[in-house]
Amino acid sequence: LEKMTDLVAVWEVALSDGVHKIEFEHGTTSGKRVVYVDGKEEIRKEWMFKLVGKETFTVGATKTKAAINIDAVSGFAYEYTLEINGKSLKKYMENRLKTTNTWILNLDGMDYRIVLEKDTMDVWCNGEKMETAGEFVEDGTETHFTVADHSCCIKAVSSGKRKEGIIHTLIVNNREIPEAVE
Repeated sequence: LEKMTDLVAVWEVALSDGVHKIEFEHGTTSGKRVVYVDGKEEIRKEWMFKLVGKETFTVGATKTKAAINIDAVSGFAYEYTLEINGKSLKKYMENRLKTTNTWILNLDGMDYRIVLEKDTMDVWCNGEKMETAGEFVEDGTETHFTVADHSCCIKAVSSGKRKEGIIHTLIVNNREIPEAVE
């Protein structure tokens, strides 16, 4: 495997199916462009005469749309920006904080990353979409699923405040798991 000598940018992107690493090589003399997602080559273009532009690809199990913009800043300096679903990475991540909850926990010596997509109520665990069973309870709803023979439940309860909306809590083995900040 050749050394990544033209590596100009690396990003970490947290999606429902996991945290993905995007690496970009840009040969400013050869015009070479290479995009790697999680170490796997997605795009390779040699001898591009146009040094600026855009490379589009998908990331993760959900085939999330991504693009790297290549812009000339001055002279031979370039700026590389990553877009996810048409938004800058920063905007995408800010929006994601509102639409998902993420918990990191350890069960029987194994690490698990559980993500709730609030709009669809889909639950992901370590990159797999989980089978869930939802039920209405006195103070809200409960979404039940199993991780490594442990029964898990995400409780959704109204905060009573319009600004806060619904509070989602993960309970595993009758223990509340604190939400992770990614």
